[in-house]
Amino acid sequence: MLRLVIRARAQRLGDFGLQNPCPRMRVCARSRAAGDQFMNQVIDTIEKEQQKSDAKTFSVGDSVRVHTRVVEGDKERIQIFAGVVIGRKGRGLNETFTVRRISYGEGVERVFPLHSPRVAKVEVEKQGRARRAKLNYLRTRKGKEATAVRE
Repeated sequence: MLRLVIRARAQRLGDFGLQNPCPRMRVCARSRAAGDQFMNQVIDTIEKEQQKSDAKTFSVGDSVRVHTRVVEGDKERIQIFAGVVIGRKGRGLNETFTVRRISYGEGVERVFPLHSPRVAKVEVEKQGRARRAKLNYLRTRKGKEATAVRE
């Protein structure tokens, strides 16, 4: 009976192309840690399939144009949101970035998932030089200095 369980477990591992660090995973004392390690490997392989390869071409402080796919009824169109990247957050598939722009005198911020299929592409208009990871100080500025980042 135990051999059947081990074979079934090894067969499931083979589906993902992974190797089992502990062949008697259900029986040994390290089963909890080994099980967590196995699930992390499975999650990482699934995430790698869904990640975009050209996603890391911009940084905080850059002026970008984000092309997003908008579905209205049965039609799909591209909508552009242009602004300054004020922050990046997360890792892997959960990575997001925040873009801020001034629209009719009012500050508008939008958070985009980096690897989302709704984001068609991200164009860098102008590269900025920021010495911080988050540019939250731009929120308090008014007028033209609200978009000013060193070039």
